[in-house]
Amino acid sequence: MSGPNIAIIDYGAGNLRSVAKALESLGAKPLVTSDPKEMEAADALILPGQGACDSAMVAMEAHGLTGYVQQTIASGKPFFGVCLGLQLLFDSTEEGNADCLGIIPGRVRRFPEGLKVPHMGWNTVELHNPEHPVFAEIPQGSHFYFVHSFYADPDSSDVVAATTEYGLDFCSAIAQGNLVATQFHPEKSGPTGLRLYANFLRMVGSLA
Repeated sequence: MSGPNIAIIDYGAGNLRSVAKALESLGAKPLVTSDPKEMEAADALILPGQGACDSAMVAMEAHGLTGYVQQTIASGKPFFGVCLGLQLLFDSTEEGNADCLGIIPGRVRRFPEGLKVPHMGWNTVELHNPEHPVFAEIPQGSHFYFVHSFYADPDSSDVVAATTEYGLDFCSAIAQGNLVATQFHPEKSGPTGLRLYANFLRMVGSLA
């Protein structure tokens, strides 16, 4: 049985190949693309990314992807945001004071003064929703790899699937229906990160 077709959204924000390689190792069929028609044919979408929210939104708009991503998430298609791909789901960001996709109510904020940024390296993740299928067989307090200078601050705690401590407790994962996103990089997080991607692929199969 062949794995699901996963479209990795390419809007010029890097880190795409490492995500694709992780998915390939799990038997999925990833396609890096900026073409909504190819995304439409996929079983699920992944929005990765590194860099700045404001320039990423400009790039997504230039590729005609903003409305498409909003509509696709609303349609119920499985969707996974990674790092910048989590932050872009929120209403707005302090980074360039820009509007984002507006999927999750809340704002992306800079870490407080006095903390070394970026927050980079391994840190523990406290699961708030360990029964969620994406966290199956992921132990509480598992280590994942982070690289970021801003963090997401949701209006409602209902969407917070995990938190991490770095000067403050910040939202390190969200889960809402067909939507999952992590501030950390599963593809850089060893076997535990691959387990999380494998769980998402199982979600894709169950939602198909």
